[in-house]
Amino acid sequence: MTAQEALQTLLKSYYRYYNVKEEDVEPPFAAEAEFLAQDVQYFLVKSAKLGESESHEYIYFAAVEHLTLEQAQMLDETAWSRGMSHVEPKPNHRNSDVHLVVLADRIDDDAVKFLKKLRRYESYNHTFWGWSHYRVIALETSTGNLTCNRMGQILTKLFRNIKSAIKKESNEK
Repeated sequence: MTAQEALQTLLKSYYRYYNVKEEDVEPPFAAEAEFLAQDVQYFLVKSAKLGESESHEYIYFAAVEHLTLEQAQMLDETAWSRGMSHVEPKPNHRNSDVHLVVLADRIDDDAVKFLKKLRRYESYNHTFWGWSHYRVIALETSTGNLTCNRMGQILTKLFRNIKSAIKKESNEK
């Protein structure tokens, strides 16, 4: 399975909950996804609000043949800066998380080390106005190896179906 085929398989799982954009995406990304959740709590009537919060996720997908350290650094900087440009901290803002998903046929060892060590976090008004986490996950489609940063470990569940599709394809050959 190539990186492009893996991307199409992965995007199917995102279409249900996210606004996925595959056309007119600025390079170096192949697709982008956005999620917005609003939660409002009332007391008996709508005019008596107890609380309100907004949660955002901005996901950037890259599909490359060979991921080098330089490419990984460029994808990291671009995803974080684009994601942070959407953030609008305010009193009812809970979080705005940025995700970088990289699908590559081959990943260099130094790029793997770099991606594992990535840690970015931003808090707004001492977290009273929310925060931003950065999750990174990379899949080497030729072997099925997953690499993620500490915050990206949550995303490994999503990649199980892609890994099983890769194993199925390699068994058929």
